[in-house]
Amino acid sequence: MDKIVYNRFEKPLNKTQLIEAINQLKKEKNAVIMAHYYQMGDIQDIADNVGDSLALAQWAAKTEADIIVLCGVHFMGETAKILSPSKKVLIPDLNAGCSLADSCPADAFEAFTKAHPDHTVISYVNTTAAVKALTDVVVTSTNAKKIVDSFPKDAKLIFGPDRNLGNYINSVTGRTMLLWDGACHVHEQFSVEKLVKLKSENPDAFILAHPECKQTVLIMADFIGSTQALLNYATASDKQSFIVATESGILHEMQKQNPNKAFIPVPPNDSTCACNECNFMRLNTLQKLYDCLKNETPEILIDAELREKAVKPILRMLELS
Repeated sequence: MDKIVYNRFEKPLNKTQLIEAINQLKKEKNAVIMAHYYQMGDIQDIADNVGDSLALAQWAAKTEADIIVLCGVHFMGETAKILSPSKKVLIPDLNAGCSLADSCPADAFEAFTKAHPDHTVISYVNTTAAVKALTDVVVTSTNAKKIVDSFPKDAKLIFGPDRNLGNYINSVTGRTMLLWDGACHVHEQFSVEKLVKLKSENPDAFILAHPECKQTVLIMADFIGSTQALLNYATASDKQSFIVATESGILHEMQKQNPNKAFIPVPPNDSTCACNECNFMRLNTLQKLYDCLKNETPEILIDAELREKAVKPILRMLELS
């Protein structure tokens, strides 16, 4: 196939043309596209790898591609760059941030940890590189319980930044970790009232919930787990309908793997929307993905000294996982 060349005077590409152009640019540049389950369906479908935060980190650590395009949010691009410093790491929209990461400024978190110098610091992966650099071990929702359980029962632990995930891990491990008071705006906003209504309308449906949800939602859940765990559970279950309390992007893969099952998203509070979407995740589009690959920008860059500090707790997580 001849090399496709576009210039600044080109007409806007339609969806089919964008997909063709992205796939060819990917081959020409030895690039790999990694997408989180919370991305829109079109991006999940074109990605080489689709997964949760743990899977994205594992793939970034071992890829042989020259360019990684991380379709997710900013901290995911940072994690990829930390693990693959020799690779060029791109993200379609630099404004794709994370409310949870934003809820934990590095300077404030450092003051918090210094006030408890006898504590081991565990940070959720949804944090900036600067916060990871202050951390002893990083966790994801997939491996948080396993990693916390690896510490002695009397160990003094700090967990940040998600208070909901921290409370859940405390409840299932019997720990009393000190928690940073942060949260994900998506998982904070699920409506318990609407969840109750959905359950009454669908009495046979199983409720699946992410541990970033509030305790009032988790109490109602039939199964609690990471994004990947929710997908695996729904696929393995003989149940035919599920009410899902996490970012609604995961329903795309759930439906692909289980075309004969029904998946119902839990709506947020104070909204007429039938689902709960992360506005940051949805900033990434096929057009931005194409522009990103074509121009090789925006690029994630991390200071070498910061990267050296931040990589240690991530590698420790990967070893324990």
